[in-house]
Amino acid sequence: MACSDAECDLETVPLIALNVTVRKKLALYLNPRNTVAADWMAVAEEMGFTYLEIVNYKTTKNPTDAILDNWQARNKDATVGKLLSILMKLERNDVLEDLRPQIDENVRRYREKAAEPPVQVPVVDSCVQPTSEKSGITLRDNPEGAPELFDAFICYCQSDFNFVYEMIHQLEQTEHRLKLCVFDRDVLPGSCVWTITSELIEKRCRKMVVVISDEYLDSDACDFQTKFALSLNPGAQQRRLIPVVYKSMKRTFPSILRYLTLCDYTRPCTQTWFWVRLAKALSLP
Repeated sequence: MACSDAECDLETVPLIALNVTVRKKLALYLNPRNTVAADWMAVAEEMGFTYLEIVNYKTTKNPTDAILDNWQARNKDATVGKLLSILMKLERNDVLEDLRPQIDENVRRYREKAAEPPVQVPVVDSCVQPTSEKSGITLRDNPEGAPELFDAFICYCQSDFNFVYEMIHQLEQTEHRLKLCVFDRDVLPGSCVWTITSELIEKRCRKMVVVISDEYLDSDACDFQTKFALSLNPGAQQRRLIPVVYKSMKRTFPSILRYLTLCDYTRPCTQTWFWVRLAKALSLP
């Protein structure tokens, strides 16, 4: 089926562009079993999930949210445009008509966050050659040389910084000699947070450590960083993301990271080799 330029363009927008509000409304439409209209099970089948996978999703509290998270995590074709095509194929025009304005707004905001900084008027100076924002975004960047590179970007919320400080000590100041990108320490102030974060994760850091906690689940910045990194590495084929838990949680572990091997600091029996395992994982190409 032919598509308009606008529809085809949405095929390039990853599913992470859809915010929590839109996903909740999708769930309100698709979660209830419906004998007349297509529900989440029909959507999951179109997404390529197997019968056994769909049966297991029945036990989750929010099956629509679960299939969206896992579809986007393991499939590089999980885009906003593909989701709209599935809903159109299943004749869920009610969902499309109600949510399309919000989806378009989500896409617009996502593009703004991921876009390059706007072109500035060149500085009139015969002596100093202007440089781009991205050539000087970290503390040790040399505008006249190569950009500063890191072994890993650390995704964390402010309440978990004490553990991040311990991570710095264990991984940078010991025989491991790894180089971590810690936003509060390494990134220069005054730049667009979303643009700089995307640049660091995609081009400056080989891996990303995600510090999971109850507070992490409420952080918009952590949510963006995690989903952006997953969009670069569908199916985790390069083992780019390493989730870490350092304290017990009361809330449900994020389903989008559930398929990745966890580095767990909460178990006393594994703490002895916790840092060695994490350092080894970050050292691998």
